[in-house]
Amino acid sequence: MYISRITLQNWKNFRDAQAELLPRLFIIGPNASGKSNFLDALRFLRDLAREGLKSAVEHRGGVSILRCLAARESPSIAIDVNIRDANHGDRWRYCVEFNQDKSRTPTLRREYVKDLLNDRVVLERPTSEDERDPLLMTQTSLEQIVANRDFRELADFFVSISYHHLVPQVVRDPKGFSPLPVKNDPYGRDLLLRIYNTPINTQAAWLKRISKTLRQAVPQLQDLRIEMDKQGAPHLVGRFEHWRPHGAKQNEALFSDGTLRLFGLLWSLFEGTGPLLLEEPELSLHSEVVRQIPDLFTRVQEEIRKMKKKGDFEPRQVIVSTHSEELLSDKSIDATEVLIIKPSPEGSVICGPDPDDEAKLKAGLSVADVLLPKSAPRNGQLRFEFD
Repeated sequence: MYISRITLQNWKNFRDAQAELLPRLFIIGPNASGKSNFLDALRFLRDLAREGLKSAVEHRGGVSILRCLAARESPSIAIDVNIRDANHGDRWRYCVEFNQDKSRTPTLRREYVKDLLNDRVVLERPTSEDERDPLLMTQTSLEQIVANRDFRELADFFVSISYHHLVPQVVRDPKGFSPLPVKNDPYGRDLLLRIYNTPINTQAAWLKRISKTLRQAVPQLQDLRIEMDKQGAPHLVGRFEHWRPHGAKQNEALFSDGTLRLFGLLWSLFEGTGPLLLEEPELSLHSEVVRQIPDLFTRVQEEIRKMKKKGDFEPRQVIVSTHSEELLSDKSIDATEVLIIKPSPEGSVICGPDPDDEAKLKAGLSVADVLLPKSAPRNGQLRFEFD
């Protein structure tokens, strides 16, 4: 399944924005236009299902921080999404609308679930019970095992959403950034531990394929494994071709930033099944490697399909924010796979290519040629003044 449509109201940069989403999607726009905030709306749905409304809102600083500065008549924040099954069409619609009470506690205004496949409303809140006990409106039905029984598939789908923005320094020294254990950290604090805890056969199969791919960018790398040291800390160990017969071993402390980021990107593609949100995956990578990233998404998922040996395998959705000309130069990227976020005084808007853009793309130009310039500073030229 994948997210096929989203509507945002009063969410951070977006006062009122809609977008159609495809299984592979690239998001471009100027700095501070809302690319990260768009991805965070999807992460918020994951956190709702995993942690609950109160935690998901407080983790982001509260309702007042989340609410768009351009909000007008309705001060509530709303996220409305459609979920599509590649084999059966639109499957679910989920809408959550919330605000805060006088004590600044996040409070639902509306929660709605529709089974689109069977054209049936599964949940609509507030209910009469909610009206009798307003405290119930501090929790979504999505986060409650008893309440989400009829749409648990949707809740599980939201939980499966993952976000990846690996920071090499964090992978090398996780305790230096957080002495306490963390789980599912997008920046890499628990990456090596997650790899170590992956079932051994799966771990070996993934590392073998990742090593083979990495060798194209790092020819000296022969293989990768995960090892636990005497202090109980996991390490990613690579064997590098060397003048000695058996090569030389290095762990993540000696890997380059680019090697670690490419490794993390590859591992994130193998790990998990739900939508994968990637923020600027081009960082630290050579331009020729970056050019291969869109094709990499396809090839890795094809490799996963072969490993699973299932005819009904459904590739996971990959949503990427980027500024990279090299990444967007891949001519396989279709016009429908690109969203452009444009800032405005009334909140950022989301749009796709216009007919003129589409004609240029069909004529053989790339997204980098046609659409990326539209995400440049307004004057088309950036000049820093110090007078």
